Amino acid sequence: MTRAWLALGVLAVAVLLIGVDGTVLALAMPFIATDLKTAATQVLWIGDIYSFVLAGLLVTMGGLGDRIGHKKLLLAGATAFAAASVAAAYAPNAALLIGARALLGAAGATLAPSTLALIRSLFPQSRERSVAVGIWASAFSAGAILGPMLGGLLLEHFWWGSVFLINLPVAAVLFVGGVALLPEQRNPLPGPWDPPSVGLSLLGMLGVVYAVQDGVANGFHIDALILGVGGAAALALFVRRQLSVATPLIEVRLFGNHRFSAVVVANLLAVLGLSGVVYFLSQFFQLVMGYSPLQAGLAELPAAVGATAFGVLAGVAMRHSSQRAILTIGLALVGSAMASLSLIGPHTEYPHVGVSLFVLGIGLGLAYTAASDVILASVPPERAGAAAAVSETGYELGTALGIATLGSIVTGVFRALMVSSGTADSLPDAIEAAKRLPDQRGLEVLAVAKSAFSSALAVAAGIGSVLVLASAAAIWVLLKPAPAPPEPRAGSRTGRAPGNRCRPRKDELCRSRNRLTRPTPNIAACQVSTTPPSARATSNAR
Repeated sequence: MTRAWLALGVLAVAVLLIGVDGTVLALAMPFIATDLKTAATQVLWIGDIYSFVLAGLLVTMGGLGDRIGHKKLLLAGATAFAAASVAAAYAPNAALLIGARALLGAAGATLAPSTLALIRSLFPQSRERSVAVGIWASAFSAGAILGPMLGGLLLEHFWWGSVFLINLPVAAVLFVGGVALLPEQRNPLPGPWDPPSVGLSLLGMLGVVYAVQDGVANGFHIDALILGVGGAAALALFVRRQLSVATPLIEVRLFGNHRFSAVVVANLLAVLGLSGVVYFLSQFFQLVMGYSPLQAGLAELPAAVGATAFGVLAGVAMRHSSQRAILTIGLALVGSAMASLSLIGPHTEYPHVGVSLFVLGIGLGLAYTAASDVILASVPPERAGAAAAVSETGYELGTALGIATLGSIVTGVFRALMVSSGTADSLPDAIEAAKRLPDQRGLEVLAVAKSAFSSALAVAAGIGSVLVLASAAAIWVLLKPAPAPPEPRAGSRTGRAPGNRCRPRKDELCRSRNRLTRPTPNIAACQVSTTPPSARATSNAR
């Protein structure tokens, strides 16, 4: 069993890598924007293309892992992740950086479902699995929130490409540890591969998400509408195909289970509300509050501490409480923290933000652990990869949509408030413009820009809090346990008298006799008979 827990450490390293890479870029964006001369739309794409591609390929990679083996896929993904990190670090322009981030997303899609599927194999007992999932989720949450801190530490001493090169030693540890400790896990009867389903899932997700992002940022013009309708049609065809083929990439019928579907949707909405706010909060610390990159990263440390500690505690707490309660409490805490962040402004003191981030981390640790445990327990081990892919797809799609929609809201509100100055459409641009103006005019533009960005972030936080709190209420209702069936009354036609007790699944003959005769309090009459049927027939004839 010790080997299983050591293997869990390797899997935790894998999801830590995914989490860090999803957010480490936040603090580097001002440097990238200046160095590569990126437009506002390119800034958004650099930030969220990773999550777009990852979300689009998770279902595909989950099914692929079930077929070829999750250990094999995990090791291949770690190698590809390292190579794509080098390409991103040395990208000479925004277009190539976006392409490298897309490759990172494709490699990351091989890691996430494989880790959760291997946990399902390593820990078949539900009590141990809950703790293991808690540790796994804590590593994922901690990675997502530690990313800005690590990025800030690197940016104090190195250029922006260093935030990608930190992936190399982590990928090396993952590869070596995976070869030595991880077992292989695959579906023994996987069925044939289905390339049309792969294409439909990727095209559908990319089309819908791009349409949402571009529509919110630039208005829903005809191009965005065409892409959105085309993406929705591709997803509809994907679902239809999954219902018709013998071996689907994803078991769509899982969504017929209201517990499963409710948790996936709640995860998506919660992460959607959270990710866009956290992504721009790093810029708030640097560009509004004047923190250095390292200070900005350390400012987000309370969220990492809360998520790590309470992710593990959630795994233990689920032994004594319901998944419904843990998940609802976690989402409610995240929503409340984001509501508090909707009150921030240019002169907000850090304790306000720090306490909000700590509460947010606690809620994230509780919610993500409980959600992952619900989903993982709903399928047999051979389908764990597909179920894990559904869970991770919801998480990553929520991240991508959060940066796209709430990020576009931040950009739109900022532009609207800056119309009078006519200087820029983003805060980094406004700061650069202020430097070129006379002193007094430059200070005025800078003050207006900081106020506009703070207001835009507050609006996004308020919208996000509404989404998360609505998810918490929905989870509380949808995961309500079904009422126990009423006890049949003694002597009723459909019931049995209290004394007429049959052992379930072992006394079919006794139950048949109960339906044909009046109930009797004689317990002996309901015992399993060892007399051959022919002898009983002779006895009855007598």
